[in-house]
Amino acid sequence: MFTLVKLYEFPNNIHSLLELGVPIAFFVLQERLNIMNMDMLAMFFGGGGGFMGYFIFVIPTIILAMWAQSKVSSAYNKYVRVPSRGGITGAEAAAAVMRNAGISDVKIVQVRGHLTDHYDPIGKKLALSEENYRGTSLAALGVAAHEAGHAVQHKVGYAALKVRMALVPITNISTRVLPIVMIGSFFLIGGALSVTLLKLGILCYVVLTVFQLITLPVEFDASARAKKELVSLGILGSDEMVGVSRTLNAAALTYVAAFVSSLSYLLYLLSMFGGRND
Repeated sequence: MFTLVKLYEFPNNIHSLLELGVPIAFFVLQERLNIMNMDMLAMFFGGGGGFMGYFIFVIPTIILAMWAQSKVSSAYNKYVRVPSRGGITGAEAAAAVMRNAGISDVKIVQVRGHLTDHYDPIGKKLALSEENYRGTSLAALGVAAHEAGHAVQHKVGYAALKVRMALVPITNISTRVLPIVMIGSFFLIGGALSVTLLKLGILCYVVLTVFQLITLPVEFDASARAKKELVSLGILGSDEMVGVSRTLNAAALTYVAAFVSSLSYLLYLLSMFGGRND
């Protein structure tokens, strides 16, 4: 998925995003919950992690998230102003990529929002935000072709995409349990129940981290397919691909940041658990 929800903007329906397999949704959930509550977890759970662990594991990921978001915003805002010479729209580009792969059962639809583009493998829909559906810019074509790349992955049975889709149910459960763990930490100080919550939090982050890890090859491959198809189909010239590459490469940073965030919070909770056993 190419959905680039602002990292500190909580989605209206996190579970609908999960059903679509939108990885950045997890990063949004983590950032909102953890920035507010992780220091409280350190206080209530105690242990070796504590506030020092927070600064070691968590603060750097917040900085990385802000940097990744600024990079993708900068790249997209720059190349959305650069029109392609061919004048083809994002919707047309996505249709061409899928048609070349023999895909005829995926509907291209326009959706509201900024960079809310995604491919729905369950509903067989490729959703493009208005600026990318109707836009003819290098950024619009890159994003649209990237989403079409996911449709191609689905058709050919790309292994990493299959694994990610299989992980969606348990990941969805983890994101539902995690807020309960956070809220429970406010009321349970010490004792067996607090240890159980900590273990549950660790388990949730193991699932999220694995999901984010498998997301990386899925996204990188979709971008690679997009770049190749845009040139081979004559939609863009090779000299125009600089803008596309910079836009997609910047977007890839958000997925890397999401993985690093999940891993960092996991290590943080593990350090807290280890400290309790010292």
